[in-house]
Amino acid sequence: MIHAIIIPMLIGFTVFLFGMKAMELALHRSVGHHLHHVLQKTTSTPIHGLVVGTAATAVLQSSTAVTVMSIGLVNAGLLTFPRTLGIILGTNIGTCLTTELIGLNLNRIAWPLLECSLALWLLTALIGEMGLAGKSRLQSFATNWLHPLRNGAVIIGGFALLIIGIGLMQSVAPAIQSSGLFSLFLNRAEDSVVWGLAAGIILSAAVHSSAAVIGIIMGLASVGAMPVEIGIAIVLGANVGTCITAILASIGGTRPGRFVAWSHVVLNVGGALLFAPFVTEIQIVMTWITASPSGQIAHAQTLFNVLSSLIALPLCYHPSLRKLSPNG
Repeated sequence: MIHAIIIPMLIGFTVFLFGMKAMELALHRSVGHHLHHVLQKTTSTPIHGLVVGTAATAVLQSSTAVTVMSIGLVNAGLLTFPRTLGIILGTNIGTCLTTELIGLNLNRIAWPLLECSLALWLLTALIGEMGLAGKSRLQSFATNWLHPLRNGAVIIGGFALLIIGIGLMQSVAPAIQSSGLFSLFLNRAEDSVVWGLAAGIILSAAVHSSAAVIGIIMGLASVGAMPVEIGIAIVLGANVGTCITAILASIGGTRPGRFVAWSHVVLNVGGALLFAPFVTEIQIVMTWITASPSGQIAHAQTLFNVLSSLIALPLCYHPSLRKLSPNG
């Protein structure tokens, strides 16, 4: 079991997480230094915050990064708690981009993408690191475009590693299907959606990444090892489990900073409780959109997050929330 499941799964998961973090760091290096200013200047209303939060999370590929950044700005007194309400709603929508990209099943182009990214990165290294630009006409090109090209290479390579990691995790599907423990879990999860929710919460809290957990589930579903309905339940739980990072980031901070973290919790827990009774119906709707099991899970994640945020948006305009001061 160790050789057939655990080792390949750990390798695939490590490659997946490495690719995701490489993308996140490169994107943050490209636009992250502008984000603090954007969050402060463009979040005057919840709907503005929702748009900015969605865009920021889609660009950074990390709802956790945007949420933790918002907590830090509130703790520093640079942003008020009411201004973060829309941002939190937007982070849940923006994070769907990752799972939608995974759902496209781009396995065939993963290795060519990785090779292209390595070639582009080596080219920037030759031009910049080894001084080939010199004082020639390439000097201005190197100054203006070298770092964006290098970041672009890392982003492309990170995405390729993400897809490769999914493929490695998919390879253990036959062994997982023959596992008695996995069969027991599936039987329990078919009887009660609570088992799927609990699995998603625990796994996402453990690895601090809902996208990673959802990526694993999509991989298993794509090869028939995981029923889509159970996969959707795990997705709902994964959205709850990812809140643990925001809670940890708020410890020791100001009261408004803790409000930001707990608003994230309320949004995801409330959404999960609202949609959990309708997992079967959601799965049926998803089959109308696509026949791909992984695509169905990706679209279910998007539907859940978008509807949860839109349902919660009017509540952000409640006077009692809008009147909260920076000091709580």
